[in-house]
Amino acid sequence: MVRAVEEYLKPEVVRQIARLDLRAQFIVRGFLQGLHASPYQGFSVEFSEHRKYAPGDDPKDIDWLVYAKTDKHYVKKFEAETNITGYLVIDTSASMAYAYRRQLTKLDYSISLAAALCWLMVHQQDPCGLMVFDDRLHASLPARSRRSQIAQVLSVLATIRPSGRTDVARSLVQVAAMLRHRSLVMVFSDLLADPAPVKDALLRLRHRGHDVILFHVLDEAEVTFPFAGMVELTEPEAGDKLVVDADAARKAYVDAVRDFREDYRRTCFQAGVDYVPLDTGMQFDKALMEYLVSRRNRF
Repeated sequence: MVRAVEEYLKPEVVRQIARLDLRAQFIVRGFLQGLHASPYQGFSVEFSEHRKYAPGDDPKDIDWLVYAKTDKHYVKKFEAETNITGYLVIDTSASMAYAYRRQLTKLDYSISLAAALCWLMVHQQDPCGLMVFDDRLHASLPARSRRSQIAQVLSVLATIRPSGRTDVARSLVQVAAMLRHRSLVMVFSDLLADPAPVKDALLRLRHRGHDVILFHVLDEAEVTFPFAGMVELTEPEAGDKLVVDADAARKAYVDAVRDFREDYRRTCFQAGVDYVPLDTGMQFDKALMEYLVSRRNRF
């Protein structure tokens, strides 16, 4: 898949795609191994019917409520829905470039997770597309399910560089206007913007019938505030600077971040949006499991 785009790209970009390709496969492999015998059925499945238990069926699929009523063993049968179309929507603004102690910035982390999700979707024949934004949408790929789509998505992800200011709300409104059919919209952002219009934009997506997963990606240091003494903090998009006593400010800061996340969690729950709080210190397979658990709880 990577070779399919090599002839069109510079060698350094091809190397970046290859690294991202391997990382995505590594994440997916670890995630799938971690599932073990969990009831994972994919992105787009629905309960179909019962059928009699047959040798070779997994005993975990037996419906014990039916057994209690009938004294017979039946298993739940699942079938794929019409393939759901997914879009990876990634914030590439300047604040996503931040990293304190970790090798990966917030954008790097989001890109790696998005690449793995693209792998999962395409390999189960669900179309997957891509949109990237800062203060507006500035690149997109239509959703497709063929295997070459992975290389196309990776080729865009490998060339993304964080810059510009954030306008999450405006960008999500643009996403809603572009989507003509019910889709699964997976948003990756640090959400460092006024929450009110962002929430309104999320509601607009939901009101149009889209499933929405909000991956709230922060740097580990933005969550734990590990600084000490007098430190100078710089706002990455406006460049404003502020000197603070880190020890004195830590509790209030950590409480504010917790409240910030909790406010989004509560709003998303009420709107039927999956909210997945992440930080760059979390393992990727755990991040994917958070996604899966949140989605399973919705259905």
